[in-house]
Amino acid sequence: MEENQKIHVLYVDDEENNLIAFKASFRRDFTIFTAISALEAKEILAKNEIHILITDQRMPVTTGSELLAQAVKDYPDQIRILLTGFSDMEALKDAINLGQIYCYLQKPWNDEELKTTINKAFEIYRTKREKDELTGTLKTSNEQLEFYLRQKLLS
Repeated sequence: MEENQKIHVLYVDDEENNLIAFKASFRRDFTIFTAISALEAKEILAKNEIHILITDQRMPVTTGSELLAQAVKDYPDQIRILLTGFSDMEALKDAINLGQIYCYLQKPWNDEELKTTINKAFEIYRTKREKDELTGTLKTSNEQLEFYLRQKLLS
């Protein structure tokens, strides 16, 4: 993973004004993708490497918690954030338990707080990816060592 790779953020919200404001606030710092529905978000997720998924909770058809729960299955390394204007405890419980969210923030967001949260979330993402790469390297080395030892025992 490149050290100065730009962070890819997908923000999902059914209110177009929020999508415009989010993109305007963070486009200089991150690569921003926006979706007005969970269905549109799924299409973006399928076509792009998204590091951070941020979603509103209350949306028609599919809730943010449902989108996050699906993302856990399809993109387990991705970091998920719930950003909502409502404090629905049941939705928050679902987002934590099913969507395995990193953070819950309330609207209206504070630009600096959200920027800091995204950067911290990406550090977790990067650490998870590095761990996976090192684990793969270690597994390969172990397999090579086992092969070498079997060869030595046979000779």
